[in-house]
Amino acid sequence: MKYITFTVPCYNSEAYMERCIDSLLEGGSDVEILVIDDGSSDRTGEIADRYEKMYPGIVKAVHKENGGHGSGVNKGLELASGLYFKVVDSDDWLDQEAYRKLLDRVRKFFGGRDQFEPVPDLFVCNYIYDHLEEGRQRVMDYRNIFPDGEMCNWNTIGHFRPSQYLIMHALMFRTEVLRKSGVKLPEHTFYVDNLFSYQPLPFVENILYLDLDLYHYYLGRDDQSVNENVLMKRIDQQIKVTDLVARSVDLGEVKKRYPKLAIYMMRNISIMLSISSIHLLLIQTAEAEKKRRRMWQRIRVHDKGLYYRLRYSTLSGLTYLPGKLGGKITVGGYRFARKLYQFQ
Repeated sequence: MKYITFTVPCYNSEAYMERCIDSLLEGGSDVEILVIDDGSSDRTGEIADRYEKMYPGIVKAVHKENGGHGSGVNKGLELASGLYFKVVDSDDWLDQEAYRKLLDRVRKFFGGRDQFEPVPDLFVCNYIYDHLEEGRQRVMDYRNIFPDGEMCNWNTIGHFRPSQYLIMHALMFRTEVLRKSGVKLPEHTFYVDNLFSYQPLPFVENILYLDLDLYHYYLGRDDQSVNENVLMKRIDQQIKVTDLVARSVDLGEVKKRYPKLAIYMMRNISIMLSISSIHLLLIQTAEAEKKRRRMWQRIRVHDKGLYYRLRYSTLSGLTYLPGKLGGKITVGGYRFARKLYQFQ
């Protein structure tokens, strides 16, 4: 039995993928590592094949036509045999001590437990913004939201701070839950991790948070999707994913069962709208301003109630302030947050 399936989407990742894969091998035969070669033109596929030969039954090289990061995640979920599923990007890595502790907790749940004892549908751990070359790190934790090491649910959680949200790097879903949620990421599209960490949440009943600094989220490459200049170039894809997220879940239905989760999910849409709005402001063209208005209009057409809540009672409304002064205030706030939280 495989406890965890790690999916590592790779596209021309020869320069750093070994660091990532090596960090996952600590799990031994209890895990499977699917290295998804997404139509690479460098030595990525060759490196993946070498690891498969060195670690048979643990590492599997999967070669496919290029479809983008989301396509790689989809393929991993399709092939996964592990009880839990986690995506690790090829330029990121796991902390070894935290990884061992996480795996020990997973083993305990399935090592002779009572069959009626609930198991976590979702593990949550901390992640680290790691500016490796600069020697800077910032840990993002969830101590104020989830009790450490105790099972909880969406009705017993605390409150998210403005800087906190559940990103893919912090999450490890039960594979069955992901498949039940029907999440499928669009191909040839960046920022799809937002959909992956959003759509399955209402299908989660039991949550276990471990206060472990597990995931190192590497920052520093000029071509990274979170780089400000790259974000502006790919703004249409960011808008697309924001729209998909807003339409993926009926928040009215979620509110009936999990009111706190519904609040969080609306706030998540608000954050995504804010990011898109800010980068459209940074582009400073008439076309960008039209896109910003159309983005908000699509929300209004889809769900008028959601539109008014987002527009007038959440952070995203502050990114839609009228006039040049409103734009300057919005961009200034964004610059301050970026410096404070070191996410770029």
